[in-house]
Amino acid sequence: MDKTFVISFREYEGVSKLPAADRELLTAAADAAKGAYAPYSHFHVGAALRLADGTIVCGSNQENAAYPSGLCAERTAIFAASSQRPECRDFEAIAIIGVNERGERCEASPCGACRQVLSEYERNQGHPLRVVCYVAEDCVREYGCVADLLPFAFSL
Repeated sequence: MDKTFVISFREYEGVSKLPAADRELLTAAADAAKGAYAPYSHFHVGAALRLADGTIVCGSNQENAAYPSGLCAERTAIFAASSQRPECRDFEAIAIIGVNERGERCEASPCGACRQVLSEYERNQGHPLRVVCYVAEDCVREYGCVADLLPFAFSL
């Protein structure tokens, strides 16, 4: 039996075209990227996670000389929110942005490990977690749910 899988996403023609709440989230992610510790890749990533109560929890990538010991911005944000606010593990959206070594904003999208973590939180909360990714000054991509980024996620 053949099956077809369709990935759904929306592209906005720049940050200014985003809804106000998503602009705020992307701005928070850009500010979070300033806290990145990226002496090896020189690629700073910021993530901002909006909880259902409106709280925004941010994270940035944290590298280490033992590469597997570092942590991506997305997981830093979601783990911080989960540990600091265990009573509010209801997440609405996460925005992600990269900043290159020249200080220019650039595309960032969750890696496979981050997609898996986001997927589990989305599954546990029982409703979609939107993902907003900065692509370029004239393009921002929004996924309506993590399943659009990781359609066949691992689960127990």
